[in-house]
Amino acid sequence: MTEQQRPPLPPFTRETAIEKVRLAEDGWNSRDPERVALAYTADSRWRNRAEFPRGREQIREFLAGKWQREQSYRLIKELWAYTDNRIAVRFAYEYRDAAGQWYRAYGNENWEFDDNGLMRERHASINDLPIEESERLFHWPQGRRPDDRPGLSELGL
Repeated sequence: MTEQQRPPLPPFTRETAIEKVRLAEDGWNSRDPERVALAYTADSRWRNRAEFPRGREQIREFLAGKWQREQSYRLIKELWAYTDNRIAVRFAYEYRDAAGQWYRAYGNENWEFDDNGLMRERHASINDLPIEESERLFHWPQGRRPDDRPGLSELGL
């Protein structure tokens, strides 16, 4: 079975790398594990903190559990660097746990794509910082970050 293409495709330019990052942000902000898992190859390999999902099914299960635990999730990603088929991003997201404690997670990801624009490798390093609700910076309705909302650099993050 031939994989569907997920434009933009490598080799990336600055503009297409920025577009790919925004599409990934939009997908993750949907909090839809089925939709998000389709951006990865069937045999995609991840490192997410100390977890190592392999393949779409494990990625889908990982994301479903993540978004059950991380409530009111809102994410911003920003391009850091790119090459032909690789992109590095930095990101921050805010969420609250079941007890109501808010967190801001900071991290970096390294991505590698196949020729169809599907991510075949994702390596993520993430740190969580407990914050007060009054310290939250990501205020928009659940889902896609509106275009008029600032990114990480504009927020001083």
